[in-house]
Amino acid sequence: MYSHLRWKIPLILAVLLGAVLMAYPLEEKVSLGLDLQGGMHLVLEVQTEKAVDYALEQRADDIKHALEDEDIEVDRVSEDLQNRLIRIILVDTIDVPATNSILKNYPTLEQIEVRRDGLELVYRVRPDELKHLQDNAVQQALETIRNRVDQFGVAEPSIQIQGERRILVQLPGIKDAKRAIDLIGKTARLEFKLLNEVISAEDALRGTIPKGQEILYQRTENKATGEVTRQPFLLKKRTVLSGDTIIGADVRFDSQYNEPYVAITFNSVGARIFQQITRENIKKRLAIVLDDNVYSAPVIQDEIIGGRAQITGSFSTEEARDLAIALRAGALPAPVTILENRTVGPSLGRDSIEAGIKSMIIGFVLVLVFIIIYYRLSGIIAVSALFLNLVILMGVLAYFEASLTLPGIAGIILTIGMAIDANVLVFERIREEIKVGKTVRAAIDAGFAKAFRTIVDANVTTFIAAIVLFQFGTGPIKGFAITLCIGIAASMFTAVFVSRTVFDIAMSWKKLNRLSI
Repeated sequence: MYSHLRWKIPLILAVLLGAVLMAYPLEEKVSLGLDLQGGMHLVLEVQTEKAVDYALEQRADDIKHALEDEDIEVDRVSEDLQNRLIRIILVDTIDVPATNSILKNYPTLEQIEVRRDGLELVYRVRPDELKHLQDNAVQQALETIRNRVDQFGVAEPSIQIQGERRILVQLPGIKDAKRAIDLIGKTARLEFKLLNEVISAEDALRGTIPKGQEILYQRTENKATGEVTRQPFLLKKRTVLSGDTIIGADVRFDSQYNEPYVAITFNSVGARIFQQITRENIKKRLAIVLDDNVYSAPVIQDEIIGGRAQITGSFSTEEARDLAIALRAGALPAPVTILENRTVGPSLGRDSIEAGIKSMIIGFVLVLVFIIIYYRLSGIIAVSALFLNLVILMGVLAYFEASLTLPGIAGIILTIGMAIDANVLVFERIREEIKVGKTVRAAIDAGFAKAFRTIVDANVTTFIAAIVLFQFGTGPIKGFAITLCIGIAASMFTAVFVSRTVFDIAMSWKKLNRLSI
């Protein structure tokens, strides 16, 4: 036996065994894509103008507090959402230089006008900052939705940006479509706001809502009758603490009624702010507001240390769990609108699977029969290498828990053709060498040596094209590119290394004077 076979044979057996172990059980490790098993296809549009509104409101509030911290008398700081303006009205013109100095800390704003004898300063958001806020809102929405879907437990989702502010979401095998839509579309903007302790919400509704305050409602649903009641709350508009500081959210059950609630944990900054709020507002009510809905408004009994709070409401366990997922994943920077909602039925998936498998089997069998008839015993070696190629391909797909789609099946079929093509190049070279009178051993050596460079060139160029497809393609194209890349790597191993090893084994057993090729 040739000395190099002592390491080649164990290597081939190890690769084969490893691939089988990685692939088993295949049906549990390789999930089917949306086109094969059905699921949801959503196109969402991010309301980027809302993200700009939130940013403008936050900056106006920051500027107001920055001016107050410097003891500058301010009559009003207001935002004009329609024109993307911030108006600062001062009490005395003597404070104008100090105000301009403070506004230099906000380079994304530029002054465009001075009114009322210098008391009113008008700033607008720079155009490049507007574009940045809108682009960032879409990107942040993409990451937030991806985090929510990952925690929801969908295998191999496809989530990507389309156009300027649209997001494509494909969820294969989703069972509860309504729950998924509710989770994905929930803005999850959590805010803590203080109540007006002087005027009741009912009096404010009958009269005039005080400046800097708002009416929000708490919805309570009677589980038995389905009747929904709305209780108004008069809240101060300023958010004293937001959900941006949350680092944990879990579902728990109270010991008295065994009802679910969501326990939240703040980071160090949020914990410090929460402690300060509770210390300064003992015996006052603090409303927990999620997406402009009041969930609860408990009375602060004492200073709360440790950065923990809880959200209670008429939750089912599933609703509490989805709320916790949304809070952990973070709030969407702006609401999203569902432009397209399609459900791919399982019957389409079954038809696609049957057609794909049928085409793969027919193609495989035709190639197999042709190779064996045309190249005889050498063709059997090529077919054996091809079987190993498929085992390796499935093993790698299973190891990475890839999602198999129709384009992916097309990639597998193309890989079969390319793997055989490499063997055809080698066999034709061997035939040429035998015709010029070389021995079988010399013909095999020369055939593999001369065909190797051609095989490498063909496979490398195809591999580069597959990498480009993966980098710039969409979901189905990526699936095709992945299977093609794995198949090319496997075919290089099987068509050149394994086939050559089998020939060497045959030569080591018996000196061949004639080759069946």
